[in-house]
Amino acid sequence: MSHPTESSHASREEAPLPMSIGLLLLRVGISVLMLVHGIAKVKGFSEMSEGFADPLGMGHQTSLIMAIASEVGCSLLLIAGLFTRLAALPLAFTMVVAAFVVHADDPWQKKELAIVYLLVYASIALLGPGRFALDRLFFGGNSEPANQPENAT
Repeated sequence: MSHPTESSHASREEAPLPMSIGLLLLRVGISVLMLVHGIAKVKGFSEMSEGFADPLGMGHQTSLIMAIASEVGCSLLLIAGLFTRLAALPLAFTMVVAAFVVHADDPWQKKELAIVYLLVYASIALLGPGRFALDRLFFGGNSEPANQPENAT
């Protein structure tokens, strides 16, 4: 029979290689796809800034800037695996707003992509970046999914 501290010690081991490869593919793949949306907003900024959705009442241009910051800036952070969990949160929030506020009255087909992105960003925020990330280089193993103790005492 194992002692509770033994299982905690086991949970601090490095994440398995296949999991880290999977997290790398997930982070980079979803970020590259989102960059397409963000870069399109940057290129069309002057045309979009007056009519961009303003669901939070910040102003059209400010809403567009916030969406660009999330879709471009946070996507680049996810690709690098830098501040991974934190970078996933604005992206997830942006997708919540897109799916449930901007497209609230639209059919499922209009909401579906934002919800898929949301699920991926929520997963990344919970799981962390895996082994292949700058988080690991700068912050040690503390960003690894397997390094998070199940119940810290």
